[in-house]
Amino acid sequence: MSDAAQPTAAEVRAAAEAVKTALDRHLAAVERRSGEDDPAVSEAFNQLAAAAEAYDELLYDRFDEVTPFEIPGAEEALPPYAGPEEPNAISVLIRRDYTVAEPQRLLAQAQRVEAAEFDDVVDEDDAAGTVPGALGILFGEFEPDEIASRHKEFGLEEGDSTLWVTAAEEPPEAGEWLEAPFEHIDPQQVVCRFDVSAVFDDEVSDGEDDIDFVDEDEDEDEDGDGDGDGELEALDAEK
Repeated sequence: MSDAAQPTAAEVRAAAEAVKTALDRHLAAVERRSGEDDPAVSEAFNQLAAAAEAYDELLYDRFDEVTPFEIPGAEEALPPYAGPEEPNAISVLIRRDYTVAEPQRLLAQAQRVEAAEFDDVVDEDDAAGTVPGALGILFGEFEPDEIASRHKEFGLEEGDSTLWVTAAEEPPEAGEWLEAPFEHIDPQQVVCRFDVSAVFDDEVSDGEDDIDFVDEDEDEDEDGDGDGDGELEALDAEK
């Protein structure tokens, strides 16, 4: 930024005073809040975030210094809930990300499911012989929650996940949103959301990486018959 465009020291001072005022207003709103979702607290929070961000920018532009504040972006904060007080319908939106950590394990599990389904040996050229085909078979066979709880068995590694609950006056018409299920979500209709991400972990708990998972060879040894049917039965148990 050129010297002509730099903010003055007085402007930086004014921005600092605005942060102090916003802090006082936020504390006062918190002290008077009527409940967990008090709109006055949300409004004071947003004003404080905006004032802190403005001060941070001016401070950097004028003095090349930064603040220790971490200002949440607009996309990270939901607006206050403005949906029906007594919703007659809700929608649950879930996204879970996985890494295909062990493709061969994924393919093997899909081939076992397909072999059991058709009571025949699976050709590698069939759907279960490709990663997309294997994913289609496994997610068609098992509920998403079961895949989430058994993801290591399928050669998957968990990534970020999020769950949003939205409210509505009336349920949508059957088939209305199937072509674009995650579009046109009104943030003010979101009742609550729950996010899981590695970025939220301050530290890994001791011993977490020491958990042992039974793998295919160990499972065969426990059955004592060496034919590997034990794991297949577990896969098919909930069909």
